[in-house]
This record gives sequence, C-alpha cells and structure tokens, in this order.
Amino acid sequence: MRQVTVHNLKSGMVVARAVFSSDGRILLHSGITLNNIYIKRLAELEINSIYIRDELLDDLEYRNVVQDETRSNTIKMVSENFNSLGINHSLDTQAVKKSVSDIVDELLVNRDILFSLSDIQAFDDHTFAHSVNVCILAIMTGITMGYHHAQLNELGVGALLHDIGKIRISLKVLNKAGELTRNEFREIKRHPEFGFRILREYNDLSILSTHVAYQHHERWDGQGYPRNLAGGKILEYARIVAVADVYDALLANRPYRPPYSINQGINILKRMSGIYLDPHCVTALITNIAVYPIGTVVKLNTGDTGIVIDTNREYPTRPIVKVVFNSRGQRIANQHEVDLSKLKTIMITKPLSEEEIDSLKD
Repeated sequence: MRQVTVHNLKSGMVVARAVFSSDGRILLHSGITLNNIYIKRLAELEINSIYIRDELLDDLEYRNVVQDETRSNTIKMVSENFNSLGINHSLDTQAVKKSVSDIVDELLVNRDILFSLSDIQAFDDHTFAHSVNVCILAIMTGITMGYHHAQLNELGVGALLHDIGKIRISLKVLNKAGELTRNEFREIKRHPEFGFRILREYNDLSILSTHVAYQHHERWDGQGYPRNLAGGKILEYARIVAVADVYDALLANRPYRPPYSINQGINILKRMSGIYLDPHCVTALITNIAVYPIGTVVKLNTGDTGIVIDTNREYPTRPIVKVVFNSRGQRIANQHEVDLSKLKTIMITKPLSEEEIDSLKD
C-alpha cells in the first residue's frame, strides 16, 4: 500500500487501509474500490490522504506500533468521554486507564518498531485521533527515557487527556480556519486551566497526569502559558507531551496549510529544541520516528530507485531498500536489497513524490 493525497485519487484505486470517522466508525473498508462519489465525499470530509493498494508495494509487511483495533477503540472511547463530559459532566476514568494500559502493553512488545506515517490513520476529524497519536508518541518517548510501567501509564493518561479542557472552548473558535483574533486566542489559552480543573475532580487520577493538561503549553524558555514556567520547573511528563503534541500537529492536515513531511517535522522540532521544547525530550522522541517509513519510494545517489522495506532504529536515515528501477527508470529484472547501514557509500537523496512514483510505472 502507499499513501495518496485525496486530490490525487483516481476512480478504480483500491483502499488498502480503512478510513475512520472521528468516533471510531469505519467510513471506507479496506478492499473497497474507489469511485468519483467516494473521492468527492473524502474531499468534503477534509480527509487529506488515504492508503491505496499498489503493485509495487503490496508484498511489503507493514508493522504498526499499535494495532488498528486498539487505536480505533481508543479514539471511540475518547470521543465518547469528551461528549459525555460536555453533556453530563462525567468522565469514565477506568475506561481511560484501560485504553492507556492496552497501548502501553502493545508498545512495550513492539518497542523495536518505529513510529511512521502508516501509524497516522485517516480520520474525518483530527481532534480525537490527535489525542491518541500524542498518547502513543509520549509513551514511546517515555520508554526511550527509561520510564517504568507505572510511569508510562501515568504519562499516557495525561497525554490522552491533555486537550480535555477544549470542551469548555467555543466550537466556533476551535474550528476557525482563519487567523484568531486577540480575544479568541485568549479564550484558546484557557483550555489548560479548564482541563486541570476538570481532571482534578477525579481522585483516582494521578496528580501528575492532571498536571499534563495544565502544563503542556508551557515552554522551555518560559514563554508559554498559563504560568510562564521554564525549564525543569515544568513537569517532565508535560515536557514530553509538548513535543509529541507539536510533532503530531505538524504532520496533520490543516485548513490553512498542508501537512509537513516527516523530515520537515523533525527539522522543526530540532529548531524548537532548547527554546520552546526540552532538548532531551526532543531527542528521545525523534529516535522513535521512522524518517523513511516502510513503503517509501526513494531515489539513491547511484541514480537507482528503491522501496524502503525495513527500518533501522540505530540508523534511522539508513534503512533497508529494495532496488526496483535503474537510473534510466527501467524495471530491474533481478531486484536486490541494500542495507544502507552497511553500505556507507550509498545513500538516499530524496523520497519520491506521488507524481514521480506514478511516472515510474507508466
């Protein structure tokens, strides 16, 4: 399968990975053949991209850090809890803890797998999916930083609920596509305090988890909000979630901009390191990111074109590549694998765009 932006979808393409609604329901099943009606509806829902089957990539084994079922169930649980809080002021903390525990267990089993774009599924509303992505990224970062099981669960609960205060913010402000006014931004900036007030009412939630909601917009240099905390005065859980929050937001589609690429996202994190974000947390998170995820079609400095078939945690920019096309763009009869971590003279010059991949197969 490969990721294709919705505006590049064509009738006849086959969905390779289910597309979900914001409450965890499947909008399009894997195996569905796309037609113009489906494509138009995806665009109307503002879904940026989906995964389609591809003859070059269909024999690849994609490994996700968390199972699709676990992810969709967690998103559904978050959606239900946010809605329940808004209506009857009730939060099912046991369901939250159970979902986080399931994610922690899967991540500990799959700790050798890197987080990739295939782990960011297609949803019609980024709000709840974002909470789950931040939770997963934060826990992976905590594992890298040597957290024990109980700490990972505390961190995960805080990460999953970090934006819960937004239920107290006007939807008109939250969903505004254009630039916020000063008053609207002032209202947005109140969500950490709202979130802390909501969560501290639940005695079975750790005070550290509740402070993640309160502090995840504090900044390393003290220029954040709501309390202008700096450096080590910010809870480490909150510093981790801040990095995860920024990274996932960068890779998300927005009404005012397309998503950044993985490399762009990583470079922006590095530029923010030591200013807005804790450098230690930035480094720990980046070590869990697949710079070239499995299925990425790449150009090598030899002129050949290949497909990333496996990642390398120790050398994330030097994955294992199957060479498929020669420098003249011709399909190679005897395709071969190259482990770039062992062949230092061969390197990736760039990942290919959707248009460049399509031209190879013409």
